[in-house]
Amino acid sequence: MTSLTQFGAGTFRARGGLLANIGFGIAVAVVAVAASWALWPGLFTSFDPTAADTAQRLQAPSAEHPFGTNQLGQDVFARTVHGASTTLSAAALAVGLGFVAGSLLGLLAGYLRGAVDEIIMRIVDVFLSIPAILLSIAIVASLGFGIVEIGVAVGITSMATFARVMRSAVLQNSQAVYVEAARMSGARWYSVLARHVLPNSIAPVLSLLALEFGVALLAISSLSFLGFGAPPDVPEWGALISAGRDYMATAWWLTVMPGLVISCIVLATSLISNRISRAGK
Repeated sequence: MTSLTQFGAGTFRARGGLLANIGFGIAVAVVAVAASWALWPGLFTSFDPTAADTAQRLQAPSAEHPFGTNQLGQDVFARTVHGASTTLSAAALAVGLGFVAGSLLGLLAGYLRGAVDEIIMRIVDVFLSIPAILLSIAIVASLGFGIVEIGVAVGITSMATFARVMRSAVLQNSQAVYVEAARMSGARWYSVLARHVLPNSIAPVLSLLALEFGVALLAISSLSFLGFGAPPDVPEWGALISAGRDYMATAWWLTVMPGLVISCIVLATSLISNRISRAGK
């Protein structure tokens, strides 16, 4: 009976691992397709995203127009594919800024401690106490409207999260025996930081990187939906959803299709982040 139970448990774990691997593979494929849209949109659609054809306006999804057409007769799939470059570039800018600046602040706070740690973490606490979307809107209002500006704004709001995670990892690793040995050998503090502490503290931040990309994508799409992002004539995922909200009753695909694309990518980045986090343990 015990052997049967163990066999059943082992089979369940094997199936769970197989499903996890399949899910991870699908997540990577989704992100790869989105990146390919951004880099080579012409490979996926032959339609001009800005060309209007009133004879084809508000056509439902079909073989010719997989995502249907909008009120101007523009192909929604073409606008979604070409919009990947704008939206994903802004998300990459936001995550890159948050990752570099936040990790640096967390690294210094966790290693130097004392007054440096207090100052940095009090600033981080202020950023974390304000809802991210409100802080992003305030920053965009001061920088000006535009897709680059909202990328910078979202990046600034994400710095606090990266800083806190990096600081926690540094505090744990800076007490390790190999770090103490490096200090005792006479190595300078910045050398110990770069060669020993940072490489062993980066794993949780890398798992957060994938997760924050999805968060940044949602934030940028939300800000574009509110009108802070790209001009109306520029294909952008949040703006596409915003433009179709007045047609929800008659042309649901205008908002649902770009929304599904965003949802799939955010879910995919979450699965990738989870896998990276488990691999780092």
